Amino acid sequence: MPLDHARKFMDQALLLAREAAQNGEVPVGAIVVKDGVIMGRGRNRPLTDHDPTAHAEIIAMRAAARAIGNDRLAGCDLWVTLEPCAMCAGAIAHARIARLYYAASDPKGGAVAHGPRLFEQPTIHHRPEVYSGLGAEESALLLTEFFKEKR
Repeated sequence: MPLDHARKFMDQALLLAREAAQNGEVPVGAIVVKDGVIMGRGRNRPLTDHDPTAHAEIIAMRAAARAIGNDRLAGCDLWVTLEPCAMCAGAIAHARIARLYYAASDPKGGAVAHGPRLFEQPTIHHRPEVYSGLGAEESALLLTEFFKEKR
């Protein structure tokens, strides 16, 4: 994928992460893209929605599934500003996301390159292609500033 297209998609996810922070939520944003078109958007909303599953990735995948009319998001890419947790990585596998792009690593709560490394488990039924790092500095700065203000 050309870098300008990739940057455009990650910039959309970062915009959603900034919106989450403005609403007092951990700044994580996500989009689902199919054939170059954004099919779903999400930002963290657990506090707002009183829902522990209201992570950016879950919200974006739910919106994309409604837009596509199918619970399987085959051929779709997920762009997210932070390495997905175990819940979100499991949902990514169930949705059959083709490619996962995440910005910042999450050594504490991530489940792709850290922790359980869900997509490396022999029992996982689907493994997306995984790419990381694009927008990592901006995403990490958003998270650092957010938590600095909370302390």
